[in-house]
Amino acid sequence: MSSVREIRADFDRVSMVVYQAYPDAIADVAVRQQKFGPPFSVGRMTWIKPSFLWLMHRSNWGRKSGQERTLAVRIRRSGWEAALGEGVLTGYEPKAHGTPEAWRQAFERASVHVQWDPERTVRGAGLPHDSIQVGLGRGIIQRFVEDWVVSITDLTPLVQKLRKHLDEGHADQATRLLPREAVYPVPVELVRRLGM
Repeated sequence: MSSVREIRADFDRVSMVVYQAYPDAIADVAVRQQKFGPPFSVGRMTWIKPSFLWLMHRSNWGRKSGQERTLAVRIRRSGWEAALGEGVLTGYEPKAHGTPEAWRQAFERASVHVQWDPERTVRGAGLPHDSIQVGLGRGIIQRFVEDWVVSITDLTPLVQKLRKHLDEGHADQATRLLPREAVYPVPVELVRRLGM
């Protein structure tokens, strides 16, 4: 476990941004309708990440097949916190779960999975603090689609611009254009549950 776990996000009083990468077919519908619709499936888990650079690491700056488009999905903070409140860590941790058996049972029932991974620099190197990603399962994904989404913005042009700066060796220019993120205030009752 790395030294610090914190949620960093672009947020205001009522909403926050999570990032997702999709193929054109899903992204086009989502941006046009400002809502996810077919071929997006509510029948399989979808992962949301408040860290832009973590998603860039994961999608290889939009170069991975099926992850060419980067969407900034602004959702209600009430929805995000509801998801965290139902979340179960993807691995057993004594402080959060007590016994391995208690964790296993909770994980199998959970509609939300929570995973921590090292945050990334603009060049993809691991940082000494972890970044959260949250998997929304079938039990909750409909709420995400119907109730939580405030707006959907296509950040693909920004990603292409950033990638060009990086390819040309201008990491400093890329860094200046990154979406802003600050430490998100996690409700105290969720800290232990999230293994923070």
